[in-house]
Amino acid sequence: QGELVESGGDSVQAGGSLRLSCTTSTYLFNHNCVAWFRQADGKEREGVAFIYTGGNWSFYADSVKGRFTISQDKEDDAKNVYLQMNSLKPEDTGTYYCAAGTSFQACLLRSDSEFLRWGQGTQVTVSS
Repeated sequence: QGELVESGGDSVQAGGSLRLSCTTSTYLFNHNCVAWFRQADGKEREGVAFIYTGGNWSFYADSVKGRFTISQDKEDDAKNVYLQMNSLKPEDTGTYYCAAGTSFQACLLRSDSEFLRWGQGTQVTVSS
């Protein structure tokens, strides 16, 4: 099992909802930028949601703003970052990856080169 493990991908109808989960280790989670990226077939990978786990800061791509919510769970030994996706559209289809940077800077720059650890991805398919 890798350092970042995603789950929750599925096939849904347009307008539906999904909740993706990313489970990671303490050293990757604490005071770090954790993000969700997605990649559709034939398209470049894009960052859709970013969260700084050391504070109350998050950022969303315009394409998902108002529909997606990124959150974190620090209880006990669980280190999870979630992506709640509502009002899904066919253009949300793709493989969703959880990624961890090394500091808040990754959240500010939001370039995938700033994220050194990646999960294996989970597939989201939205049909019209």
